[in-house]
Amino acid sequence: MAITGAGEGITAAETPTPNDVVPGSVDFKGRPSVRSKSGCWKSASFIAGFETAERFCYYGISSNLVSYLTGELGQSTAAAAANLNAWYGTAALSPILGAVLADSFLGRFRTIIFSSLLYILGLGFLTLSATINSLSCKNAANNTVSCNPSQLQTAFFFFSLYLIAFAQGGHKPCLQAFGADQFDVGDEKECAAKSSFFNWWFWFSCLGVVLALSLVTYIQENLSWEIGFGIPSLVMCFSLLIFSIGSITYRFSIDKNGSHPFVRMIHVFLKLGKNKQPPSTPSSLESLNKGLLTLDDEKSGAKEAKTMVKLIPIWCTSLAYTVVYAQPSTLFTKQAATMDRHIGGAFEIPAASLQLCISLSIMIFVSIYDCLFVPVARSITKRPSGITTLQRIGIGLILSLLSIVVAAVVEAKRLEIARGQGLVDLPTAVIPMSVWWLAPQYTLSGISDVFGMVGLQEFFYDQVPCELKSTGLALYLSILGVGSLASSFLVSVIQNATSGDGRGGWFSDNLNRAHLDYFYWLLAGLSAVSLAAYVYFARNYVYSGRVVV
Repeated sequence: MAITGAGEGITAAETPTPNDVVPGSVDFKGRPSVRSKSGCWKSASFIAGFETAERFCYYGISSNLVSYLTGELGQSTAAAAANLNAWYGTAALSPILGAVLADSFLGRFRTIIFSSLLYILGLGFLTLSATINSLSCKNAANNTVSCNPSQLQTAFFFFSLYLIAFAQGGHKPCLQAFGADQFDVGDEKECAAKSSFFNWWFWFSCLGVVLALSLVTYIQENLSWEIGFGIPSLVMCFSLLIFSIGSITYRFSIDKNGSHPFVRMIHVFLKLGKNKQPPSTPSSLESLNKGLLTLDDEKSGAKEAKTMVKLIPIWCTSLAYTVVYAQPSTLFTKQAATMDRHIGGAFEIPAASLQLCISLSIMIFVSIYDCLFVPVARSITKRPSGITTLQRIGIGLILSLLSIVVAAVVEAKRLEIARGQGLVDLPTAVIPMSVWWLAPQYTLSGISDVFGMVGLQEFFYDQVPCELKSTGLALYLSILGVGSLASSFLVSVIQNATSGDGRGGWFSDNLNRAHLDYFYWLLAGLSAVSLAAYVYFARNYVYSGRVVV
């Protein structure tokens, strides 16, 4: 039996297992996993800690890249935006490739190790690139800085950046799937713990983001970019060491089928398209006897393909949610930049810092959800997770709709004040309206993520075949990527349609003449339609697996 986690190539002993042995998994030496000595939180804590470090590293470089590109690399705002969109798109779609490699060839553990090494290499190159660029920028004669990097320096920087994008593509889906693998759904206590794992995984992810936004961005802007990029490099090296130490406690899943799951599914789809008949029928035995796949493999492939197709309606009806999810880092921030951001009269908070409201609200409400909501719901529904994952996602979609409605109302209020104060044609003027008016929409966005985002993670992990867990989480991540691209597409189309003939359009550079409120109402309408479609498909969805979650 091939191990799909870390010990691929190790053979698990075909012996009866006692009660304390976890079925379907082995330890790092290929022996049957002992429940009391492996897995569960003792293993998940190493893995969740690694996730915190990875998010710290990723946001430590990504959150302030536009400043580096327009400053140290001397790019225009348009060029920097185009380069960042291309990089973000690559980072969003690369998990699909990483998951395929993990689930079909390398296994999750090996993919995590290899992608982490690639991550460290990319971070190291990025630090070296910043150091070289800093040395070339400094003018020793008059102690000024004039940046005009060569094409080779710029190419080296982007090469380093794309190494990181591809590395996190293998890291992100596999690490979370490997963490969830540490819990046995056949055991009632571990099944409940696995649902909590997804909650706390999101909590630790947000912790990494908060630390990066609070610490690394300050160092980059006030000390040096070399140190700002170097710190994530050191953190990634240290966290990989700690993660490796935890190997003695990990459980590694066993692949009971001889062929790769993608090979089985592709074979089924090709046979259906060619023969127009279901697999595993007598007429298909001729090709099987030629050594392509065994009959059991073909049956497994048919079942896996059917399971994956069932996920498409849920994936599609969640897209509007991810379009709304993309707004806080862009349009919400533009709103904040025009408002009164003073605290205590003297200190002015950066507009982008309002995004911390999302991470902090997530960390607070994850604790409330897991410690209060789930026990109460569990006592009523008798389900280990309290409510089903589809119910949880549905609540997230409702809260997301509510957040964008609040955003539309607040933006309409901001425009009303701008008109009342005669500031419509003064785009740089501060609107006499406290930035804390935006706190409700940021907070609702964070709470919606506690339900919707975590629910989607757990759903796409649980509802795919055992050998495709990384692919399931990559599908979840692809919703975020496509949602971000859809948001950019909507903005471009609407701006082209509403601008011209002297009009600034809905997204005018002068935000006081723009109509972000109209766009928010449009998103609210799309979210409402999507929610209705989601409810229909969710009510008719039949859960896969032994446990209804």
